[in-house]
Amino acid sequence: MTSGAGVYARIYAAVTQIPKGRVSSYGRISKLAGGGSARLVGYAMSALPEASDVPWQRVVNSKGEISPRSSGDSHQLQRWLLEDEGVEFGPDGTIDMGRFGWPEDASLPPAAGDLFDA
Repeated sequence: MTSGAGVYARIYAAVTQIPKGRVSSYGRISKLAGGGSARLVGYAMSALPEASDVPWQRVVNSKGEISPRSSGDSHQLQRWLLEDEGVEFGPDGTIDMGRFGWPEDASLPPAAGDLFDA
């Protein structure tokens, strides 16, 4: 992966595959996108334009938590969007990754995988 735009396209392709009502971790998306770091996935999510159809809200940290933001209220928006999809939060604010996580054995369909070879 050499260009930033290419890496972000791979990340967005992976995130787009997360089904409604499921979540995945930054690290898992990084692996599906061909490497890099979980932090890079966070940077890609924050770089999305407002009108994007990439379901950014479905990416949470490995503990099933919405990652804190340094400013703004997008963390609350993320929670509302996930709840609207049927994702439930425990009393401690975490998501049960066993119940709502995108299964580890899930893989990208060939069409999404083809983006990774570009």
